[in-house]
Amino acid sequence: MIDWTRVEELNSEIGAEDFAEVVELFLEEVEEVIERLKSISDISHLEEDLHFLKGSALNLGFRAFSTFCQAGETAAANGQADTVNLVEILECYDASKSEFTSRLETMRAA
Repeated sequence: MIDWTRVEELNSEIGAEDFAEVVELFLEEVEEVIERLKSISDISHLEEDLHFLKGSALNLGFRAFSTFCQAGETAAANGQADTVNLVEILECYDASKSEFTSRLETMRAA
């Protein structure tokens, strides 16, 4: 679900303090889009939202979530936004976030 190698690389590249800021910013920005998707009534921006989520997810190692976003983005780009399973995408995000924050806390405690 999470590409922990990517997480560790990013943490190593930018340092623990900056990594914590990146994680905080990631969660804030992604949560904003997630909330919009939860109450989506206009799917005209779905492709853009999923593209943003996909890129953000890849940067922080949310591999499975990124894969779901990519599939949804592709469907939306092909005029099939109404077939995108937002519930599946949102559930994947919740599970990914839970795994990520749990393991991150364990890593920081060590």
